[in-house]
Amino acid sequence: MKLNKIKGDTYYIDAPTNSGIYTFKNKSCVIIDTGISISSAKRIDSILIENGLKAKYIINTHSHMDHCGGNKYFKNTYPGSIIYSSQLEKIFIENPDFFPTILFSSSPIKSIEKNLNSIQVDFTLEYGINKINDEKFEIIPLKGHFIEQIGIITPERVCFIGDAVFSDEIIEKYSLPFLFDIKESLNTLNFLKEVEADYFVLGHCCPCLTRNEFLPLIDRNINNIEKYNEQILELLDQPLTREDLLENLVILNNLEMEFRQYHLNLSAVSAFIKYLYDENLISYSIEEGKLFYYK
Repeated sequence: MKLNKIKGDTYYIDAPTNSGIYTFKNKSCVIIDTGISISSAKRIDSILIENGLKAKYIINTHSHMDHCGGNKYFKNTYPGSIIYSSQLEKIFIENPDFFPTILFSSSPIKSIEKNLNSIQVDFTLEYGINKINDEKFEIIPLKGHFIEQIGIITPERVCFIGDAVFSDEIIEKYSLPFLFDIKESLNTLNFLKEVEADYFVLGHCCPCLTRNEFLPLIDRNINNIEKYNEQILELLDQPLTREDLLENLVILNNLEMEFRQYHLNLSAVSAFIKYLYDENLISYSIEEGKLFYYK
């Protein structure tokens, strides 16, 4: 992990979850995403201190714990620091048990709860230009991976996109993408092709990308989504339950899962089912207590 300069006052810290850094003349800074835990936040903070910087502002692209789990550390360590997010992601950041509740469809079983650090969000950001410490940051909508993920474009035209686009490494390791809304994800991917920025920073496993490097990666993400749409439609030549679909996708794509990942993947399958059903490509029937989908 180190502070990597991109352009002007815009940097990023490479980590399992990359953190964007924007520095001001008074040596305070904006952190875009704070990592998964207090320990990861401490490592980010030590790098900032080594470079004479002090955390003052935090922007969370979305509420998944690997992007906001360090908020509590910075808020406690730097009283007066300010946390920003979108309006709907604020709800999940302040109520971290909501996400595992969605995954399990009830009060969540303990094995899918993870680092549930609740912290208050001070302000929500509007789409368009927002001023932070008299600098202008553009906030763009990047829905799809979760309910109201946002992107942040710094004054140097560097765009931090959270998990709107997955790196080749992530697609290789977790090819079934965890997406909340397939249609919104596809809209976001096509929207990003038109975003006026020179550099793009993904949430995971990827260095800063130029626009020319970024555009082909968008297409690979779209192709990966379409691959799963096609696989599911082929499988639904015969009626299958949601769990049957996941089982077949695991076999076809050599997916590895532990308990929590199973529920993430099952949720992703639900998102694909919803998309295909809304597009009138599949239907359903209920027989002997089982819900079957079919083409």
